[in-house]
Amino acid sequence: MVNPKLKDELNDQLCKAVLKLKTIDECYQFFEDICTISELKAMSQRLEVAKMLQNRHTYDEIVSRTGASTATISRVKRCLNYGADGYNLVFDRLGLDESEK
Repeated sequence: MVNPKLKDELNDQLCKAVLKLKTIDECYQFFEDICTISELKAMSQRLEVAKMLQNRHTYDEIVSRTGASTATISRVKRCLNYGADGYNLVFDRLGLDESEK
């Protein structure tokens, strides 16, 4: 279920734009234009944190590998446990098994 606080015309437009991207290079082009480097790196970092949490890595291991703060790790963990299940949806679509998450 989509959070009604997020659902609006502008976010719909962003989601539709992302769905039109067909290659990794197209994604790089789009995200380079729409995000700062820091924003893109933060999103990538959160995805890696989620994978590591799913694979039961410790906070110390995650901090060491990703450089994420414990606050970021906690936020991602909260999303994994109580969020919209978006991380798991993506992991399933990417075909990641437990050892790769």
